[in-house]
Amino acid sequence: MASLKADFDELIRRIETGREFAHASFEPIFYLVFPPAELLEAKRLMPAWKSKLTNAGWQIETFSIADQIADILQKAPLRKVWMEADRKAPLAWERTNAALANALTAQGRLQSRLDERLSALEGRPSTIMLVTDLEALHPYMRIGAIEAQLQGKFHVPTVFFYPGTRTGKTRLRFLGFYPEDGNYRSVHVGG
Repeated sequence: MASLKADFDELIRRIETGREFAHASFEPIFYLVFPPAELLEAKRLMPAWKSKLTNAGWQIETFSIADQIADILQKAPLRKVWMEADRKAPLAWERTNAALANALTAQGRLQSRLDERLSALEGRPSTIMLVTDLEALHPYMRIGAIEAQLQGKFHVPTVFFYPGTRTGKTRLRFLGFYPEDGNYRSVHVGG
């Protein structure tokens, strides 16, 4: 099994050389796939990876899924209602998760934030976007749903740090236990 460091180095080589240009709709979307058990190691290595990218001439932009989710839920209009409902039924996890998932997906709140960040990066050739903390999407949604809706909007190399497993060239299992999903239009390294 390759190490996270070796997989990251391979990812950077692929970004720098591009993907096969046989695909007419190529977008520079890349996934660094690693077993969920290595999640903490990936987070520990992130500062070194950012330094390596900076030394190679990249301007780094980071989009933390966890930070965005926390901000959306903190500012949600129904937050007080949720808090009261939680006090009355603290173990009603299915209802709670459904309400939180709705807050993230209604009007594409999370998706639109990533869209705005990607749009702001258009025309910046030495920029790379790192999308981190994908594990925070559980149990609300998976990143493939967001990626599919943003087709045509990735103008700079975008790397998703994906805790999960690969089950083929384009099929991934989020966190290693979700059903496999093959709806990714991206290059996958590792996993």
